[in-house]
Amino acid sequence: MAVGEMLMNMVSARVSDLGDIVCRANWMWPAKLPGEMPRLYDAATAMRDIMLALGIAIDGGKDSLSMAATINGSRVKSPGQLVIMGYAPVPNIGLVCTPDIKRPGKSHLGFIDVGKGKNRLGGSSLAQAFGQTGDISPDVDDPAFLASVFKAMQEAIGNGLILSLHDRSDGGLITTLVEMCLSGLSGAEINLVSGADVLAELFSEELGLLFEYAPEQEAELQAVLDSHGVSFVRIGRTLKAEAVVVKQDGQDSPAFLSSLDDLRVQWEATSSRLEEIQTTISDVESERRCHVGSKRPAYKLTFDPAPSPESEGVRPAVAILRQEGTNGDREMAAACFAAGLDPCDVTMSDLQTGRTTLDQFQGLVFPGGFSFMDVFGSGKGWAGVIRFNEVLKAQFDSFYNRPDTFSLGVCNGCQLMALLGWVPGGEIGESSQPRFIHNHSGRFESRFAQVKILPSPAVLLRGMEGSTLGVWVAHGEGRLIFPDPSVNDMVLENNLAPLVYTDPFDSPTEVYPYNPNGSPDGFTALCSADGRHLAMMPHPERCFQKWQWPWMPEEWKDTLVASPWLRMFQNARSWCEEQKS
Repeated sequence: MAVGEMLMNMVSARVSDLGDIVCRANWMWPAKLPGEMPRLYDAATAMRDIMLALGIAIDGGKDSLSMAATINGSRVKSPGQLVIMGYAPVPNIGLVCTPDIKRPGKSHLGFIDVGKGKNRLGGSSLAQAFGQTGDISPDVDDPAFLASVFKAMQEAIGNGLILSLHDRSDGGLITTLVEMCLSGLSGAEINLVSGADVLAELFSEELGLLFEYAPEQEAELQAVLDSHGVSFVRIGRTLKAEAVVVKQDGQDSPAFLSSLDDLRVQWEATSSRLEEIQTTISDVESERRCHVGSKRPAYKLTFDPAPSPESEGVRPAVAILRQEGTNGDREMAAACFAAGLDPCDVTMSDLQTGRTTLDQFQGLVFPGGFSFMDVFGSGKGWAGVIRFNEVLKAQFDSFYNRPDTFSLGVCNGCQLMALLGWVPGGEIGESSQPRFIHNHSGRFESRFAQVKILPSPAVLLRGMEGSTLGVWVAHGEGRLIFPDPSVNDMVLENNLAPLVYTDPFDSPTEVYPYNPNGSPDGFTALCSADGRHLAMMPHPERCFQKWQWPWMPEEWKDTLVASPWLRMFQNARSWCEEQKS
């Protein structure tokens, strides 16, 4: 089953071939205890047999075979476990099926039962909920059929016949269905055959696939599956109404009916309880309130994203500056290169020793990461290296004041630029300088947030004003504070906060989790008055390609030829060229 579930998880990404899958096997077993070594041998033999049948293999792993301890005179042992991780080449990263329903009310749901109707409940979440273990657990009785299902679905995905896909495993068919509905903000209705054991049908964790497809493609889909000896059942349909309905043939009332709001609250309940221990109670309660009446992100575009043209002439040189602990430099370099810039890897030691100077660069980028492990607070160690070294400080001041230069700070780099006084700039005393401190939640936040681009002098955001986009955030200290209220007023009056977090209605917000750090008025960026210097907490370099977005509107997937965030780096290239003319 570990091998089978690995394949069911991998099938949603179009890989080169089933035979190209290679695995890592991690064994965790109290093998030295009486009776455990034969059990380990049986498990290893079963894994070997199914891998031989499937034509896949292991190339490494880790063994922890002393999983037992004596505590207060009692022997405590870990249950024997095997974790399989599979990996394979993915020729086209775009051919990936996510679980979220794409066309509510306009699509059908199909189901492939790899367990062939056995619906064994041993070891299931249902059994556990009733304090039981059960007797007969699911198994892979027909490895050849499993291989056929994998190959059939791979071909269907490659032909664009599958809209969304989720494997039946933890929690059974009902959990799989609910998760697809929750992630797609869609309702669904499925039908069980007359006389079926409803609990077994819904909660068995046998292998299987639940998928969404377009009705007009059903015949083509069936033909592909038939060619591999695989059939599917049209088990239901999606609904625009946000409710999950389970019907049984011959029964007037549904076997299960619930609103999406109620299901979301239940699905999130365990996480919410854990968060009560981890974070601020007010933020936990705020997130709970957001579970009711969730809306799709209100993304909006005011420009047409386009790929970068073939670079002609000399690319403007941009320094991607690293300090100990920086980890976002490669992503930043890739984004800059894709936009026609010439990114150069520069370390602080390069500048300190004179191997490199900032005079040769037109752009300076401070990437994200954890400089000096944030021991002194985010960005403070890095800022100290610059501010308290006369040679370095003079070099950075010179770059900042040159009229033909620009700078960008992201996340840790944003915090650094605030500490250096580069944003919002002007004659602001150190005690009045805005800075970024610990998130209101008191913990690291990694989310795909929604931000709106406001009118501002920022040259890197020209032409993007009015757009609302999704973007990655990943920080523990992103809450902007203004020790001096007059600086806040100055920022507002001069439009020096070009980026704000917004709620599903596209309004600037301080509500968690739409605003992941609690910054006032949703502020998440600052720029200088002349627009050359921009500091922002979100990570546009992590979504400058379309496939890096975890979600975007379906119409964008079909119509956009480039990620909207690429425009920001293209603006840098255009501005650099303007300075030369």
